[in-house]
Amino acid sequence: MRPEMSTIQDTLINAVAEGSLLESAKNNIAALLDGTTSEIAPQVIGELVSSGAWAELNDRFFKTLAFGTGGLRGRTIGRVVTQAEQGAGGPNGRPEHPCVGTATMNFYNVSRAVRGLIAYAKQFTGPERKPVLVFAHDTRHFSRDFAEFCAKTCADLGCDAYLFDGPRATPQLSFAVRELRADAGVVLTASHNPAHDNGFKAYFNDGAQIVDPHATAIINEVNAITSERYEPVAESERGTVTVLGAEMDELYISRLKTLLLKPSLLDGGQTKIVFTNLHGTGGHINVPMLRGLGFEVLTVPEQDIQDGRFPTVESPNPENGPALQMGIDLAEKSGAEIVIGTDPDADRMGVAVRDTAGKMVLLTGNQIGSLMAWYRLKTSFELGVLTNANRSRAVLVKTFVTTELQHSIADGFGVGVVDTLTGFKYIAGKLRKYEEAIPADKKGDYRSLTEAQTRALRLEYSRFFVFGGEESYGYLGSDAIRDKDANGATLMFAEVAAYAKSVGKTLTELMDDVYTEYGYYLEIGKSLVMEGADGAAKIQSLANSYAENPPTEVDGSAVLRVRDFAKQDLFDQEGDLIPKEKMLFVDLEDGRSFAVRPSGTEPKIKYYLFGKHAPGGDLSEAKELVKSGLATLWSWIETDAKTR
Repeated sequence: MRPEMSTIQDTLINAVAEGSLLESAKNNIAALLDGTTSEIAPQVIGELVSSGAWAELNDRFFKTLAFGTGGLRGRTIGRVVTQAEQGAGGPNGRPEHPCVGTATMNFYNVSRAVRGLIAYAKQFTGPERKPVLVFAHDTRHFSRDFAEFCAKTCADLGCDAYLFDGPRATPQLSFAVRELRADAGVVLTASHNPAHDNGFKAYFNDGAQIVDPHATAIINEVNAITSERYEPVAESERGTVTVLGAEMDELYISRLKTLLLKPSLLDGGQTKIVFTNLHGTGGHINVPMLRGLGFEVLTVPEQDIQDGRFPTVESPNPENGPALQMGIDLAEKSGAEIVIGTDPDADRMGVAVRDTAGKMVLLTGNQIGSLMAWYRLKTSFELGVLTNANRSRAVLVKTFVTTELQHSIADGFGVGVVDTLTGFKYIAGKLRKYEEAIPADKKGDYRSLTEAQTRALRLEYSRFFVFGGEESYGYLGSDAIRDKDANGATLMFAEVAAYAKSVGKTLTELMDDVYTEYGYYLEIGKSLVMEGADGAAKIQSLANSYAENPPTEVDGSAVLRVRDFAKQDLFDQEGDLIPKEKMLFVDLEDGRSFAVRPSGTEPKIKYYLFGKHAPGGDLSEAKELVKSGLATLWSWIETDAKTR
């Protein structure tokens, strides 16, 4: 321990004795001071101790930010910003230095994460060649700093690194890893989280987020590192850093354009679109791509600015209606037919569309995904891509908490559906499985093949992934990318809009047509937010209570079935064992159901409510019945949660 910290250490010991400071926080403060190379860390801790900011110290040090299967995510700007952190200030009003703490996103934790990933990549590739890693980042505070730091660390430790020349979407990182045949990749992003957060999202050589067995091995490497200090390899063994720019953009856009099933629809008159990237990365690809395809695209000038504060929205999340309000206002002024918004790293997409009365209405992630799934199945059969002979090899892949409407649609077309756990890495895992099922002598260098060539192989030897998605506004239409892709989704949805226009219908009318044929389904997402060290404990306690004491009757309906994904051995539709996860599904006798799970990325426990009504009868009545049923279900859940 540094001599100047001895007095502070005594104060910390007293604070623990008095109950103001957690024992784990005291220990983690000592560990960070022992392992950091930061000159400001002692100053920051000194300031917080002197001011008695024990809650802040507990939040920053109650744990060491653990590298999980999704990487790292946490605050990079504290609730309290010390003078040492503020320093001279940084771009877009941020502090000069990231938040000091073991439970926060800073160079201490980013260093541990990237070096653990490098260590595993070296084991995986062996001594024959240098591992290759790709780095991308969004527009968040410190994202560029972290990405440059990671690329330099790679080179210092004998790896070759690729670094995008500016902010790029998460799905473009996935594409680049596959295109460059890299061993791993990282996006510095916290996706749609609040502005004070950042993260380190890790990908393996297939372009998908890491999963076991690689995940556990990488986690072990990262968690074994407790210091920022490292020794670079000899100069002759160091790697290079190569900057990626327009050329990689063009390759990505070319692949995205293969998502269009009927490009001729775009020739029948322009569809006017308002697009907003919510201060993030989405406009870099989407705006020029859509305009190049003939769409008239307006953007929200105030939100075009790439700014990690996300100053025009309360939350940069297209799941939240208010995030699209400025786009909706512009659509009202300009007469645009749809509004499309993407989150900061452009992996999620939300839309608003005009209804039959000309009013702009928001669609849910379930509705957006269902429209695209329906359209892509219908059109694939019309084009002869899918036929009676091969339909058994076609598949939709969705998460368990995504609408059952997609099951009904798939059944109607005679194609399969596979449910996965929440997280696109599980959908990507299915894509990996389908690719690996193709005989090696038939597929050759699979990644160099066209979309038509890979589709033919999958339809003959494996399963053809038509579309995949999750209710939280994530969608994918091609296996050339292995994460949810708001850029591709923007293009796919724009084609659905062009189709609706070609048949003289609004998108809401098209949605009602789907409901009429396949049944009405409604889903509501709710959550209880609990922040900080206290909140984390409450979330776990509440989640555990459902597993230990599941309900037997809910809102007047008997419980038909409880699926505990953490304890039971459950299998998907292909017979694959589902990994264990803290999620509980409760199915009721009256057809309603709900799921509960702690969020993996945010301080909240999430609830998913499901209602349905069979086809037939008056659609308006069906909508009201299902809506009221879910309203009373949520009231019951809220009351029950308080007693737990």
